[in-house]
Amino acid sequence: MKTNTYEQILASKDARIAELEALVKIYEEQLRISKSKQYSPSSETGEQLGLFDEVEVTANSELPEPELEQIAYTRRKKVGKREQDLSGLPVEVVEHHLPEEEQVCPECGGALHVMGHDCYRRELKIVPAQVLVTEHRRSIYACRDCEKSGLSVPIIKAPAPKPVISGSLASPSAVAHIMVQKYAMHVPLYRQEQDWKRQGVNLSRQTMANWVIHCAEDWLQPVYDRMKKLLPEYQTIHADESTVQVLREPGRAATSKSYMWLYRTSGDTNRHIVLYEYQPSRAQVHPQRFLGGFSGYLHADGYAGYNNLPDCITRVGCWTHCRRPFVDALKVIPQAERAGSVPQQAIIKIGELFKLEDRWRNLSPDERYRRRLDESKPKAEEFFAWIESMRVLPKDALGKAVSYALGQKKWLMNVYLDGRTELSNNRAKSSSLRDPQELLQAA
Repeated sequence: MKTNTYEQILASKDARIAELEALVKIYEEQLRISKSKQYSPSSETGEQLGLFDEVEVTANSELPEPELEQIAYTRRKKVGKREQDLSGLPVEVVEHHLPEEEQVCPECGGALHVMGHDCYRRELKIVPAQVLVTEHRRSIYACRDCEKSGLSVPIIKAPAPKPVISGSLASPSAVAHIMVQKYAMHVPLYRQEQDWKRQGVNLSRQTMANWVIHCAEDWLQPVYDRMKKLLPEYQTIHADESTVQVLREPGRAATSKSYMWLYRTSGDTNRHIVLYEYQPSRAQVHPQRFLGGFSGYLHADGYAGYNNLPDCITRVGCWTHCRRPFVDALKVIPQAERAGSVPQQAIIKIGELFKLEDRWRNLSPDERYRRRLDESKPKAEEFFAWIESMRVLPKDALGKAVSYALGQKKWLMNVYLDGRTELSNNRAKSSSLRDPQELLQAA
């Protein structure tokens, strides 16, 4: 009896030790992953938008327009680094000649002539922005005959375009510059205010905020509404949501999480639409309402808020998100033990699917659909059969990666339903306001 008691105690302690060792392993994995995320650049850093409502908070509609000051300032030209491909840039040719008195042959003393040119060097030349004042003058016309006859003289003025904002100094180019600097380059209005002063113009951040709001409501909102009306006509689109910081929202602390939802067309069209919608939460009702009238394929990540969309919408999962947890699981394995490990094999297997997609990039949707069924889909099914046979701890890095992949299998396999779908939702992740021309083409 005593022996059995000792054996039971030892077995209990061994079980407890194994449990604690498993916990230590999990904590070590979490620490390695945390350090990796802390010290490694993130591909989604640019998607976390901050201080989004700076314009609304700063605006002051009662503030008078600034008085126009004389502007006379030219900055020095800057030279950038050489780029590998300069074919898309205009070329300015600067020719260098010998002085006329030196155009003499050193051998015979005869006159020299130009036999050709060589490209001594190439430079990148920056032409700094220049602030100008545009005066719109209308010609006023009268009739000489009526003036001589003493009859009523009609006065006719030449037509002129309406201003962007009535009674304002704002021009389309000035407002566009402010918007691009604020929303594409992430330059706050107070810094833009300082830059305007360096160029000789006292333009306050309140005035700029007023301009942005006026133009957004009067000129951009109709374009947005038109694009939103066109978006449901496409059958493959992407969606994503990113956190934003709102300064002063009624009833909410400034530290509350708000979200900028993104909806955009996929790669099966040449007329792209990219739309953003602000919402104070991540509730699933937001995509349900925004996508009203849409029927087709929706690319999204693993967020459960996309699970309960109408039956007319087929959700397509993101294989990039499926691969990411395996990358994290690989990071917690010592470098010497990574070769041939399960996370590495999983990354390779998923990578094979992307290699096939890259080969089929220029195929028609119908041909891509057939190729996927013949070559890609069997590999995907083999991948899921492989991870389903694994026995992993549910809370360690590998267990979480396997659990996520199996939980997303239903939507990940939907990519094989149509050749217009894409293997990942990266198109939504990389969307921004960097290319306004792309957005205007859809209007």
